[in-house]
Amino acid sequence: MALEDAKTQVDQAFTRDSLRGLSFENAFGGATSFLRRRYTKDLTGVDVAVTGIPFDQAVTHRPGARFGPRAIREASTLQAFDPPYGWGFDPLSVMNVVDYGDIAFDYAAVRDVPARIEAHLGTILDAGAAPVTLGGDHFVTLPILRAVAARRGPVALIQFDAHSDTWVDDDPDRIDHGTFLYKAIREGLVDPAASVAVGIRTDNPDTMGVTILDAPSVHQGGVEATLARIRDIVGDRPCYLTFDIDALDPAFAPGTGTPVWGGLASWQAAALLRGLAGLDLIGGDVVEVSPSYDATGATAIAGAHVAMELIALLGWGRR
Repeated sequence: MALEDAKTQVDQAFTRDSLRGLSFENAFGGATSFLRRRYTKDLTGVDVAVTGIPFDQAVTHRPGARFGPRAIREASTLQAFDPPYGWGFDPLSVMNVVDYGDIAFDYAAVRDVPARIEAHLGTILDAGAAPVTLGGDHFVTLPILRAVAARRGPVALIQFDAHSDTWVDDDPDRIDHGTFLYKAIREGLVDPAASVAVGIRTDNPDTMGVTILDAPSVHQGGVEATLARIRDIVGDRPCYLTFDIDALDPAFAPGTGTPVWGGLASWQAAALLRGLAGLDLIGGDVVEVSPSYDATGATAIAGAHVAMELIALLGWGRR
């Protein structure tokens, strides 16, 4: 296929006849599934299922991450024509990747949402697919980890973020984007000794044993030294990767609920993600994209690239 196929290809989210391969419909038209993958609830033979969780409950400053999945999908139409640059292979040609759509939930029954997210992700995992989730505020990672740990036991966690999210929260009924990791560790979902948080630049009195590679250390020590530390900490453990878009400096991603200056540049995040190739990644998410605060669309573009990198990491062993 090539660009001339745009004159006949349209709505590949519904009309494509294969779960593999690139798409060449016009970026400005058609149904905007992630990377023009087929929208389907049939997970038979699927390797990677991209799914959206359009949920935000009470972020620190600016709500709107519920619109993140929609914005990321739209931004991804710019990436559907070519393999991700620099990887040396096309993950969409070596794996069956689908857009599993969004989770359904009653917005007026907030207490029911965690269990619904866990069940939604459980369906993907039980089908043998790896999840790549588009959030949503960072709370959504907690029920995702519950689904993962129920099947794989405690996992290593790689967290890109401005905040460590281990503030004390012992109320099991609270739904809070800033305490997901505190609860995940307390529940035994994550092994803190094998976990690392990258890009942190806010104080927290207790990081619960998670190694912090803060933003200044990345800037001063460089990408390769940071990657060496991550690999040493995670080792060969199965790991899950969560990427809060505010890991990036607001200059690169202003559309988030809790922007903090001094963060990672987009080139640093790209190099760090790519340098994780070969780790035993079992899934990942990108969260807290709030498009209404970024008229340029740069934040959603960054989110779409993070999700694409997650897919490439999951396909590394199949190249």
